[in-house]
Amino acid sequence: MNQPDPSFPSLHIRPRRGWLNDPNGVCRIDGRYHVFFQYNPAAPVHADVVWGHASSTDLLHWTEHPVALERRPGTITEVGCWTGCVVDDDGVPTAVYTAVHDRAGNAQVALARSDRTMITWTQDDHGVMGMPDPAFTDVRDPFVFTVDGRRYAIQGAGKPGGEPAVLLYGCDRLDDWTELGRLVDHADPIAAEHAPGDIWECPNLALIDGRWVLIISLIQTAGRDAPSDVAYLVGDLVPDGDGLRFVATSGGGLDTGTTFYAPQLVALPDRTLLWGWARETGRAAEDILAAGWAGVLTYPRELRVVDGVLVSSPAAELTGLRRAELDPRTKITESAFEITGRFRGRFTLATTAPVVDLTAETDTELRVLVDGSLIEAFVDGRQPITVRAYSTAGTAWRVESGDADLRAWRLGLPETS
Repeated sequence: MNQPDPSFPSLHIRPRRGWLNDPNGVCRIDGRYHVFFQYNPAAPVHADVVWGHASSTDLLHWTEHPVALERRPGTITEVGCWTGCVVDDDGVPTAVYTAVHDRAGNAQVALARSDRTMITWTQDDHGVMGMPDPAFTDVRDPFVFTVDGRRYAIQGAGKPGGEPAVLLYGCDRLDDWTELGRLVDHADPIAAEHAPGDIWECPNLALIDGRWVLIISLIQTAGRDAPSDVAYLVGDLVPDGDGLRFVATSGGGLDTGTTFYAPQLVALPDRTLLWGWARETGRAAEDILAAGWAGVLTYPRELRVVDGVLVSSPAAELTGLRRAELDPRTKITESAFEITGRFRGRFTLATTAPVVDLTAETDTELRVLVDGSLIEAFVDGRQPITVRAYSTAGTAWRVESGDADLRAWRLGLPETS
């Protein structure tokens, strides 16, 4: 009998086997959260991508469903069903996604529809929008939003060695798109400063605490430096001809760790939630193949805008994972645990080497969640830090902090009634 993999993040969204990357189609329909994701069920490699699907009523217990969107030979999805969103279109859940026929540059926007259970989907055989602008080699990842009763979509765009952009479309009818030019590009100095790169992908746009927030994932083939692989811009949407223009007023990195990428948000009436993809970093290819899995989605995070800064924190429901309390002054051998409290000076979470290493001159709020190989640290309202550390049987974690008031818990699922 195979022994459990101590590196497997069992409390997060990810199937037991196969490859996982970008979260897709994040939504809440009839009181149930649905998260789709890029998925190769056959092997832990990025190939033959379809949409996996999990759902939950409480953000703690996740039910894995059959593959939602599938590759179909001889159609626009022959290579894969790539990133997109889900829209509740007059009662019909509709996936708006990137269909790839033979290569990344030959991508189209495609539609698929389901009933309210969102288990079985009907995929269109034709696209509604192809490559719109010859200035770009890459255009993908539609995200749909509504402003003043009108429905729009954005896509990320760019080319190696070139300048990136977010493209805007009118789509009051999801099967009839109108090109409306660029929502924002590097002509915006704040965007150029905080979102360097050749290609912008996986754009998300939402109104959070009265400010428009644009989130962009950065591909950097020309060696531009950025503090984070995912940037956020806070700003205003202003009329621009028949469309809109995003004017940034501030920006920054969404997560300063080494593994976070391609997040997707959902704007709900009471809050905005976000999931990201945590890549495998520091794990050898042969170890990934032996494990049989790669990639995991983060815990859901709540987003707020405070003084022009986008702030992330763990979704409130996650305190429901706390089980028995642990002593943070002793070695921790649990595969999933949480540390919370305040520290000053230096805080280190380590196995054989430091995994989270922080310094603070004043009392600083801290919350660290560990699940297998995935570590998510939230420090005093600053950007989260998402990293990976691959445990083996018998791995022990230790906390080192000279001046701290900390508590710790083992994490696990609560029993369902």
